[in-house]
Amino acid sequence: MTIKEFFSFRQNRFFWVNIIAMVVVMVVVIFGVLKALDVYTRHGEAVVVPDVKGLDLADAQKMFADRGLTAVVADSSYVKNQPAGCVLDYNPVAGQRVKEGRTVYLTINTLNTPLQEVPDVADNSSVRQAEARLLAAGFRLTNNDSIPGEKDWVYEVRYRGQVLRLGDKVPTGATLTLVIGNGKEAPQPDETLGTDSLGNPQTESTQTDEQMLEEEDWF
Repeated sequence: MTIKEFFSFRQNRFFWVNIIAMVVVMVVVIFGVLKALDVYTRHGEAVVVPDVKGLDLADAQKMFADRGLTAVVADSSYVKNQPAGCVLDYNPVAGQRVKEGRTVYLTINTLNTPLQEVPDVADNSSVRQAEARLLAAGFRLTNNDSIPGEKDWVYEVRYRGQVLRLGDKVPTGATLTLVIGNGKEAPQPDETLGTDSLGNPQTESTQTDEQMLEEEDWF
């Protein structure tokens, strides 16, 4: 093809019509693809994650559902000053913009209070040592009960009136009672039953037959 023929071809009106038609088709195709991607990915359709911390699980799930989101419980933890079953944390966090239909994963306060082993303080600790260990473990204490025995020595730990043994478990943060000695000696039982004819103390095993007969006659 000569140079003259090339330029004469470009002057043909059908050439330019085809070029313009191809450009229009390409623009339409590109626009259609982008629009389809927007529809498929829901571009621009976002919702804001609401703040549901501290709410009951059912209320939180309803709030998410009203915004087109799905909430599921992914984990649980225990916080003693929070109501059982309330929302402690979640992901995505409050205020974040997400697509409608997104799943939000919740961490809630456990419905059942976990059990905890009571530290071994009975009969091996002073009251100060026992109180320090129990409080450090998260337990609460009532006023101490006292019994005759070594002063300020811990003899028992009780929960709701029950004596706790080594290895026993109670709800985390439970209120316990220490039973401590008041420094007084326990009264000794009187084993003597009287005296014999010589004035000596007489135990049950040394009662005379005469005294036993007298007791039987009395009844």
